[in-house]
Amino acid sequence: MSADATTSGMPGGPVAQSGAGSPVPERNTRLARAGDWSRRAPLLPALIFVIVLAQLPFIATLVVSFMNWNAYYPDERGFAGFDNFVRVFTDSNTRSAVIVTILLTVLVVGISLVLGLAIALLLDRKFVGRGIVRTLMITPFLVVPVAAALLWKHALYNPEYGLLNGALTWVFGDDAPQPDWISNNPLISIVVALVWQWTPFMMLILLAGLQSRPLDVVEAARIDGASAWQIFRSMTLPHMRQYIELSALLGAIYVVQNFDHVFTITSGGLGTANLPYFIYQTFYTAQDYGRASAAGVVVVIGTIIIATAALRTAFSLFTEEER
Repeated sequence: MSADATTSGMPGGPVAQSGAGSPVPERNTRLARAGDWSRRAPLLPALIFVIVLAQLPFIATLVVSFMNWNAYYPDERGFAGFDNFVRVFTDSNTRSAVIVTILLTVLVVGISLVLGLAIALLLDRKFVGRGIVRTLMITPFLVVPVAAALLWKHALYNPEYGLLNGALTWVFGDDAPQPDWISNNPLISIVVALVWQWTPFMMLILLAGLQSRPLDVVEAARIDGASAWQIFRSMTLPHMRQYIELSALLGAIYVVQNFDHVFTITSGGLGTANLPYFIYQTFYTAQDYGRASAAGVVVVIGTIIIATAALRTAFSLFTEEER
């Protein structure tokens, strides 16, 4: 018998060593998995809570959206396939609600962005009482949406005792016009109220972006003779691009879902019914649970698309800051 064969057959030979060494990576893998689970275990209660609170109702809504379910006709309940979604996209009232939702979102987000950027540029300067002014500017965003809508409807827009008509009387005298702001301009009335509440939100994000600018580069540009407009156009705006995108996306997520102002100020009348109010009206008034659920699923999918774009923008901001 050769020495190699003898050595290979002994417990301490190469075969025994390779057999004894193979469990080591397996033990390391098991330990790594145990460590991963020990880190994830504290998050499981929160995950279960989110699934029960948010995902199960959405799954139920998704199931109902494929059913023909109207409380006025209980005997006709059954599977409807994609009929509810077809009705959502072909119904004239739904198309009107979609157009109103797009108009509200574009107008509110666009105007709030412009005003928020202007206010952020002013508050970025140093002056006495800047902290107090910043706190006062944030206040409208902290007001409960229903309370803010009631404030605008009764304290400002009311044609008999509202502040706007009172100001007209104070400026032009007793012969001043007393317009009914909501009846004459229903959609604009909602837009103004929403802009008042969402401008501080835009201002906060844009002000944070302004304060992250490289001030040494700005000072160097000023020393080289660049005007304020040139600095704003060539340096400030490119730096603020992602902050503006993030503000627009986050604002769009919330404005698309707005229900309080439409319900409180106009009750969805005068052509101001947006998609959330249309869903409420279909579910509560028409008792058409299947169609309302289908419209709700469409709104959720659209919101998820916007939220995904917002998260990508936010992650890109964090990545640039780490660099």
